[in-house]
Amino acid sequence: MTNYRINDNGTDRDMTEQEAAEFEATKLQVANEAEAQAQADADRQALKAATLAKLGLTADEVAALLS
Repeated sequence: MTNYRINDNGTDRDMTEQEAAEFEATKLQVANEAEAQAQADADRQALKAATLAKLGLTADEVAALLS
């Protein structure tokens, strides 16, 4: 496992194995959440594009309608 450093109340030290494992798990969780958010954003964008295509409107026309 990689040796991570941590500042513990002003004292720089190596992380314990448990702290390093928790850090790795947190990094994985953050990466998974970012990937899920990116997929959700892409899904919303695809739905928006499909809705505009179904209505036969351009993005400019929708903007004009909503302004």
